[in-house]
Amino acid sequence: MFSNSSKYAIKAVLFLSVNSSEDNRIRVKDMAEPINVPQAYLAKLLQELSREDIISSKKGSKGGFFLSEENANHTLMDIVNVIDGDDKFNSCLLSLEKCNSNKPCPLHDIASPSRSKFIQSLNQNTIKNFSLQIEQGKVFLPL
Repeated sequence: MFSNSSKYAIKAVLFLSVNSSEDNRIRVKDMAEPINVPQAYLAKLLQELSREDIISSKKGSKGGFFLSEENANHTLMDIVNVIDGDDKFNSCLLSLEKCNSNKPCPLHDIASPSRSKFIQSLNQNTIKNFSLQIEQGKVFLPL
């Protein structure tokens, strides 16, 4: 359901949410191995997320990436929209260009209710929510 880029970006943001602060910035090379993402690829994703204010960054010898309180209020959908565009979940499951509610493909009506619920969940759950669940041990993410 998520592209590899979105998966990597979500893992990176959650890593930052648990391990960083404005005083404890994380460098790309220190994050790539624990979340199993190629360093150069991760650097590009983090730059893109930083440009869109999903995460924060500081340049210089003591620079790196971190999540501010404001950043933590973004949703997972915000991350996916930055990485894959805002129409990621509106495309046809069979990749048919002309599929829509007026002219549905065979899977359209099956997927539509679950897709709507999934999109709603992505829009409602903030990075902060997931970070708290990770810290409390309610969910598992190897960070």
